[in-house]
Amino acid sequence: MTPDDPTPDPPALAAARALGLEVSVTRHGPVRSLVEAAAARGVRPSDIVKTMVVRRGPDDFLFVLVPGDREISWPKLRALLGVSRLSMPDAEAAYAATGYRRGTITPFGARTAWPVIADASLAGRRVSLGSGVHGVALGVDAAAMLAALGATVADIV
Repeated sequence: MTPDDPTPDPPALAAARALGLEVSVTRHGPVRSLVEAAAARGVRPSDIVKTMVVRRGPDDFLFVLVPGDREISWPKLRALLGVSRLSMPDAEAAYAATGYRRGTITPFGARTAWPVIADASLAGRRVSLGSGVHGVALGVDAAAMLAALGATVADIV
């Protein structure tokens, strides 16, 4: 929060900084698409990180990070995890697992520090991801983020 902006800092900011990450905050308000979000954040769509909650089993979730313009390859992800079945929880189950609403989900400061799987294409650049608040994004060096989160990095798109 600053004198010019009374909006409180997003909940994920303190968690990311506690991991030793240098984080920037972009407050852009509502957006309706990936292209709008990228323009508002001043990044390419591929530099936005989608954080998805994936269920392996009852009360067993993980975060999957992929570039905004790509989709998870379910066969690759299942092979990496050595499982035959994965699913995405509905919005309420994702909220219960993370404490964040869809569109704001981030591994930083979630209710549980679920394992993180990230697509290998994220490394080597600065990325933008959810902050726990709609219309607010965190910017961070991807390599530092992946190391701080102890992420498993693999080709999953």
